[in-house]
Amino acid sequence: MEYIEYGYFGLFVVCFLSATILPLSSEGVLILFLSLQFDPLHCLIIASIGNTLGGTTNYALGKIGKPSTLEKLFKRPERYNKLNYRIKKYGSTLALISWVPLIGDPLVIALGYFRVPFLPVFLLMAFAKTARYSIIIFIMN
Repeated sequence: MEYIEYGYFGLFVVCFLSATILPLSSEGVLILFLSLQFDPLHCLIIASIGNTLGGTTNYALGKIGKPSTLEKLFKRPERYNKLNYRIKKYGSTLALISWVPLIGDPLVIALGYFRVPFLPVFLLMAFAKTARYSIIIFIMN
């Protein structure tokens, strides 16, 4: 729990890293900060920015990769084709589920891989992540 000693910067770092493929729980840390009487609005802003920038890092990692590389990772072509179909069908709106544990982070990487336009992905991802933290803060207060 050393991140608490760093205050809001610690919250930012944990939220950033939890949006990558590292197994961290930004929700639990946010709840801990709120229980320690950190300002809810500051927590919302910092957690949202950190988590969104972490998601943006995932997008960038996908973007620098080649779509053909992703295709090779799938053992069965039908699974790759299904993902490709869904990303083409729903596009940037899939960023609305970027906050969902286990699937959100790889999904954002896939959005980068398939070259879904960045700005809509970024805006929808920021909205979804901020909404999730808003709900947590609302419930905690």
